[in-house]
This record gives sequence, C-alpha cells and structure tokens, in this order.
Amino acid sequence: MRFTDFISLIIDNLSRRKGRVLLTAIGVVIGTAAVVTLVSLGVGLQKSATSQLWGINDLTSIEVYPGYPMFDGPMMKEITEDDIKRLSPEAVENFKAIPGVTQVVIKQYVQGGMEISLEKLAAWGSAMGVNLTDLNDIGLEANQGVTAISKGKVVVGSSFNNNFYDPNPRPNSEPFSPPDLMGQKLKIKLTRWSQDGTTSTKSYVLEVVGVLAETRGESDYNMYMSLDEVTQWNEWFAGKRIDYKKEGYNQISVKVESPKIVVDIAKQITDMGYQAYTPQSTVEGINSYFSTMQLVFGGVGAIALLVAAIGIANTMTMAILERTREIGIMKAVGATNNNILTIFLGEAAGIGFLGGIGGVLVGWAICAVINALGGSMLATGGGMGTQLAASIPFWLPVFSVTFATLIGLISGLYPALNAATLIPVDALKYE
Repeated sequence: MRFTDFISLIIDNLSRRKGRVLLTAIGVVIGTAAVVTLVSLGVGLQKSATSQLWGINDLTSIEVYPGYPMFDGPMMKEITEDDIKRLSPEAVENFKAIPGVTQVVIKQYVQGGMEISLEKLAAWGSAMGVNLTDLNDIGLEANQGVTAISKGKVVVGSSFNNNFYDPNPRPNSEPFSPPDLMGQKLKIKLTRWSQDGTTSTKSYVLEVVGVLAETRGESDYNMYMSLDEVTQWNEWFAGKRIDYKKEGYNQISVKVESPKIVVDIAKQITDMGYQAYTPQSTVEGINSYFSTMQLVFGGVGAIALLVAAIGIANTMTMAILERTREIGIMKAVGATNNNILTIFLGEAAGIGFLGGIGGVLVGWAICAVINALGGSMLATGGGMGTQLAASIPFWLPVFSVTFATLIGLISGLYPALNAATLIPVDALKYE
C-alpha cells in the first residue's frame, strides 16, 4: 500500500466514529492545553521578573567594591585599614589583564556636603566622576545634547531633574514640574566642616551639556563629571592630596565581552579579595528557579496527557474488538501484519495529533485571557510587583503537538500489535 492510501484509510476509519474519536481527543486537548498554559505561565513570569530588575539592561557589567575580610568563629576581630582590599590603580591594571575584560571604568563620588541649585530651585543628589571623556564608551546614549564630559561640563541622567524641588513653595501654586536641564548652568555649593566647628564653602558653576537616554539603571539618577574634577573637590574636602594607591577608589565597573563569561570573571575578582556584583548572577538565579517551575508545571500537564493516553488505549482496544472481522477480511485479501499495525498506529497517532492541535488552540486562548487579566490587575494595583503574564515560546506549540501525537502512538501500540497478530481464520469467525 502507498503512503497516501494509508492516510486515506486512517482518515476514513476515524471519521466513521466521530463521537468516540471526539470524546477521546478531548482528553488529549485538556492535557495539551494544560502543558501549553502552565509552561507559558512559567515563561511569562520569568520574563516579567527579569524585566523589572533594577539595572538589568547591562548583563556584561561587573560592579566592584573594596574587599572586607570575613572572620570565622564566634569572635569578631576589629577591621583595620590594612585589612581592607583597596581599589587601587594596581587593581585597575589587574582587572584589565583578566582575559575577556574589555574596559575598566573608575567611579569616584563626591565625598562631602554638596548643594545643587538652579535659579529658585534646589536639588539633592550626588555627582560621580569617571575616567572617561565620553560616556558613549560605556554604552550610554544622549537623549539631548552630547555624552562628552570635561571640566565644568556635566552630563545628567534622564531622571536627575526629578531631584529638584521648590524650597519655598507658594500657597495654591501650580503643581511643580521638573525642569529641563539641557543647557542649564547648575550652581554647586560645597561645604566643609573643620574639627573646631567652623565651616568653609566653595562655589562652582557646571554646565549641563547632555541628558542621557533612559536606561532604568544607575545612570538615570547620576550626574557625571570628569574624574579629575571630582578628585579636586574631594581633596578640598579632605584638606590634603588624595593618594589612590593607599586610599583606593570608591567603585570600579568592569565590562566583559559576553554575559556568558561575566559570572566566571566576577568569581575571579572575588577570589582576588574584592566584592563583585553582576546582574547576570541574579538573572541566572531567577532563570534556574523559573526553569524548575516550568518543569513542575509541565509535569502537571503531562499527568493529564497520561490520563488521556489511557483513554486512547481503551478506544483503540474497543475498535479492534468491533473490527475483528474487518481485520480478517483485510488479511484475507493480502494485507500484511505491518499494514495492519501501521493503520491502527496511524489512527491512534491521529487522535493524539487532533487533540494536540485543539490543545494548543485552547492553551493559546487561556494565555490570552491570563494576559488580559494580568494587565488589568497590574493597572489596578499601581504597577508594583511581578505581573501575572503568560508567554508562549515559539517551540512550545510544535513540541506540544508532537508530544501529543507521540503519546497517541505509544498508547495505540499494544492494541495495534494485537490487531496485527490476529489469525485471519479466527478473525473471520469472530462474532
């Protein structure tokens, strides 16, 4: 028999018992829909959780901080300056020498009292000095102006203007709106306190030459300056020259080639005695948790498919009993055992295939309802927390239909073998 003959015969046999096939396929539909819905829910929750992580936009970055010793045992030892692993210029060179590291950026904060003002507005916040002349070198882009920084020129984050407020609001005045900082000249007042209680002040004017595009990370709230200028300010606060070989930098950002090696490089830096944090390690932890959740969810759906498999086996067994004489006639006219086996396996696989297609469609509809309800719940709740969402991966429908078809094929194997091994004479005599 040709392959097309087998397909035609299988479709004809299934269409002769539409009611029984439909009821059997419904079990497969339920199981497949459960697999699609639950796995998609796990994938959706994973995406929702990772997308809301602060600073998750850059997975190739490692933030490094000075290392502090860890003491074992119940007795705590007082930490001295010699115990701290400083981020010295030597450390910078050591980080650059690690294979896979593409860039090392020094970050130094203003370490003293700083007041920011713009006309009648005041602001809180801090300034960060970096050893760069252009922030575009670390992947930051300008929404307004440029990303180049120099002495007296600063670039601010997209949300930095939200730090401004009116210190003397008038009664019944209009709601305050953050100012547009592009091109503005910010007045900076530094305040230093001496041991005898006296204060000294120093004033600067900084021109905003660029406003960064939103990153949903640290850069949105920073004011970037040149490292030399911040060092000059900090030396005025301290009343002495700063020796970075002894005192070290506040923070260092290490950029690597790929997110695949970022955790390994972070471990190398930690082994050197420093503290290292990377968003990728958080993402990997979340992915591991949700991967386990998807396996559990998929297992629950697979149990429903197992129940459906028993239904397919029962349907095929009853079909063989009803068609015993038909099998005998087919063998009498020349059908081989393999022909009979192929026909009944094809019918069982066909039931699984139809149920799989229906289950994917039902699962897709359920996911659409979940996403609609999840969006409305998020809006009602103010947008806080992980959103209830379902996301169907491109491979899941294909896998679900294939798996359902395979379940049908396996379920029909025993009944099909019984049909194929029937003795023609006995089958023709069967009533």
